[in-house]
Amino acid sequence: MQRITYRVKGSAQGAKRRISHLLRPSKRLLNTKSNIVSSTPTASGRFARTKKLAQVSSIALLSLPAQSLTTMNTKVSAYANVMLQNTLTIAAVPGDSTYFATDGFQHGFGFDLVRTYADELGVDIDLKAYANEEAALKALRSGDADMALTTASTKLKSQLNLSSVNVSCGYDASLTKNGLHPKVSWTFSSSNDPLSKKASYFLCDSIKLKNTQKLAAFYNQNLLKDAYSQDHFQKTLTEKLPDYQSSFEEQARNYNHDWELLVAMGYQESHLDANAVSPTGVRGLMMLTNNTAKAMGVSDRVDPYQSIGGGARYLEQMKADFADVPKPDRVWFALAAYNMGPNAVKRIQRKLRTQGIDDKSWANVYAYLADNKASNSRYGQAMHYVSNIRSYLESIKTQTV
Repeated sequence: MQRITYRVKGSAQGAKRRISHLLRPSKRLLNTKSNIVSSTPTASGRFARTKKLAQVSSIALLSLPAQSLTTMNTKVSAYANVMLQNTLTIAAVPGDSTYFATDGFQHGFGFDLVRTYADELGVDIDLKAYANEEAALKALRSGDADMALTTASTKLKSQLNLSSVNVSCGYDASLTKNGLHPKVSWTFSSSNDPLSKKASYFLCDSIKLKNTQKLAAFYNQNLLKDAYSQDHFQKTLTEKLPDYQSSFEEQARNYNHDWELLVAMGYQESHLDANAVSPTGVRGLMMLTNNTAKAMGVSDRVDPYQSIGGGARYLEQMKADFADVPKPDRVWFALAAYNMGPNAVKRIQRKLRTQGIDDKSWANVYAYLADNKASNSRYGQAMHYVSNIRSYLESIKTQTV
């Protein structure tokens, strides 16, 4: 078979527009799927797919900077396949630096970065979990995934002849200082595939890199690592939670919440102390203000059942206020609004929109809070509030303390 080498010149923006025209509608929302198997195409469908695949493969090359590119008509690029299928399939290993998925809470440092990349490509995500690094990487090599999200060693990736991009783009200290694995990486079948090249450009862009470092701060894993914090957290859950667990569970059912999320909020607010009082006058297990308590129908703020119910009802309102935010991020928006008020969060969203930034991404809102916390102390408080609750929730669900 003859090998043909082309030198391609073209506009990346123009190529992106052509891909968009061919493959996707003008308006779409990012959708995360889980282990969905596509149906087998008909004969006529296969012909149409082959024709479209050829178009996409050509445009995929044009979307990269002008360079010498070699094409073989026996193999389709992973990027072209992703765009044709409209889905980025991820082989991932659960972990505190990759993604957390227990009882419907699917989030995580690596997972959020992948979602942002998929959103930029304009495709959905199909995330497949594997028990270990080798299994995930072998799934990638066999074609069962387009990329892998792991903390696998360089040696293992080299043995399997795979190429990877470190998500910190060499700034490993930004991860280690937040208790994250320094070698979280995206792995691809080939370093020459446009999907791999685009990922490298995406992760190492100066603005994206700064946002990655801020996201690492949100997913800080050091909060409960010291002995004092571990002992205090465990002692509180052991000694106090049994008295209130039935109230947490019942009020969670009443307002459609995960009861352990309410427990994490209660620990953040009062360390599960029903008689807690702050210098500003907030009281009770969920530390409700007098005005919030009245609005939520709470007559006695120090009554644990009423306090938990008031907090649960208010959180439900916050979730409703941000119903247009995708579920992976909606809970963080709701918690930030719970802490500093929904209007404060919506003002931030408006500012992001004027800058052309996705205002429904928690990573972007958190980055804004981090950039402006010096001029507004409420921003710093909201950052810590949401980060702490995330950490407590993960610890409760995984029983790591």
